[in-house]
Amino acid sequence: MSFYVQDFIKLALNQNIASSRKVLLTEIIDYIKSKIDNNQEINLNFICTHNSRRSQLSQVWAKVASVYYGIEINSYSGGVEVTAFNERAIDSLVRSGFSVLFENSINPKYEISYAENENPIIAFSKLFDDDFNKADYFAAIMTCSDADENCPYIPKAEKRIPLRYDDPKSYDDTPIESEKYDERSLQIASEIFYVFSQI
Repeated sequence: MSFYVQDFIKLALNQNIASSRKVLLTEIIDYIKSKIDNNQEINLNFICTHNSRRSQLSQVWAKVASVYYGIEINSYSGGVEVTAFNERAIDSLVRSGFSVLFENSINPKYEISYAENENPIIAFSKLFDDDFNKADYFAAIMTCSDADENCPYIPKAEKRIPLRYDDPKSYDDTPIESEKYDERSLQIASEIFYVFSQI
């Protein structure tokens, strides 16, 4: 299969991951393995407050990694508020090699293509329990501290896993904005690819 993001994948696979992060990632690995062992559907729902940056990047990279390693999953994302998939995060994905189409609206729906003969990823800001996230049961992977601390109960979550990332939003409209968004995307990609490499 030809991945449009092949060069970025190679870069992600060569990143060092701290042992403290691997401990957190092991929870996701164990969840996926248990689902495979029991022949059950694998649903991952990445959750952050606004579903605009970190949770969206996580959803995208989880789908790409699952296809790369040939592991069938459903990758979702959501928030506790609806805003929009931040255009800076979209721009970072484009710089990584993704092809992106979208419709102009307050909360655009993006079609994110990553490989030949694979359906594009549909991404937009939504609540974590939006009808688009069709899973009856899932692992809730909390990608920001605010959502993790202020959402003590996630309905239908079989497993709740904290996997917090620093928000690149703090660098918006600075000279290093693009660098910091790409840095966060690379961190997320490297950790997600590590997860699927261990299945």
